[in-house]
Amino acid sequence: MGREIVFTGKRKFELADYDDGPIAPHEVQGRTLVTLVSPGTELAWADGGDFPLRPGYAAVFEAEEIGSAVSGIKPGDRLLCMGAHRSTQKFDTRYVVKLPVGMAPETAVVARLMGVTMTTLMTTTARAGDKVIICGAGPVGYLAAHQCRIAGYEVTLVEPDERRRAQAIRSGIVNTLATMPVGDPEYVGSVALVIDCSGHEQAVLDGCKVVRRRGEVVLVGVPWKANTAILAQEILHAIFFNFVVLRSGWEWEVPLLSRAFVWEELYEGYNNASHSTFTGLAKALKWLSERRIPVDGLVRSLNPIDPAAVYGALLNREIDEPFVVLDWSGAN
Repeated sequence: MGREIVFTGKRKFELADYDDGPIAPHEVQGRTLVTLVSPGTELAWADGGDFPLRPGYAAVFEAEEIGSAVSGIKPGDRLLCMGAHRSTQKFDTRYVVKLPVGMAPETAVVARLMGVTMTTLMTTTARAGDKVIICGAGPVGYLAAHQCRIAGYEVTLVEPDERRRAQAIRSGIVNTLATMPVGDPEYVGSVALVIDCSGHEQAVLDGCKVVRRRGEVVLVGVPWKANTAILAQEILHAIFFNFVVLRSGWEWEVPLLSRAFVWEELYEGYNNASHSTFTGLAKALKWLSERRIPVDGLVRSLNPIDPAAVYGALLNREIDEPFVVLDWSGAN
């Protein structure tokens, strides 16, 4: 018998029991160590989801039961998966990534949020040395700024919240601004890529005004609500006359897994992809394990036994840290 978080209605958060069935030959199952909360997405679900809803999409668990056809994984291995907020995880081994030895689960689980922007880095036309602006220093934006810096871009992070800007500066992202540099000749016409992680339409419009010709503005943040009275025509005007490439930051644009061409399996499909969701997650784990992205002091660990308290704290903005991790050690 396991326990999982369930949204039973609008802003109603409960812990419910569930039963796990037997594992399939290619699956691995084990106790959850931690799960990661995605505040923007999960709070939006809580305000208007298809209830009952079982939230969460990032977990680290310890392998205990191994399917008969599984190789390369042994009991005790710690694995990253796209799991929900529940006390156990069960996954096909194609969809798990083994943690580097000695890596803390509460650090490793952050890799899932890095995967969101990793797709943009895999698909952008911007190249190392180009100017990049990240809009929004929430969990995804903070990570995106560091990912772009590692990739060799000249990074500027735009965030109106002073506390979040201070967190970014302490972490090494020194070039931060409170507002978009519209009208600043150091930026206008020379920015190759704007990654909007705010979901705010003003940031998108301003991004279209500062990128160079054929520069990209990528929509990573979800526009959950209207924040201004901006007309679509204003954005269209900026796109048309500045020759902007405005596109979705859809993280599933790349395949989940790379699959090579095999004659005998032709009808099962192939993609020969150099990059995939799971190569991105593996890269994210490596960068985190090498401490190339600072997360010390930026993770709040909470007990999932009282989901109403967890999500109540998030709704009331009582948590300063950008990363909220649920520790399931007391719930197994």
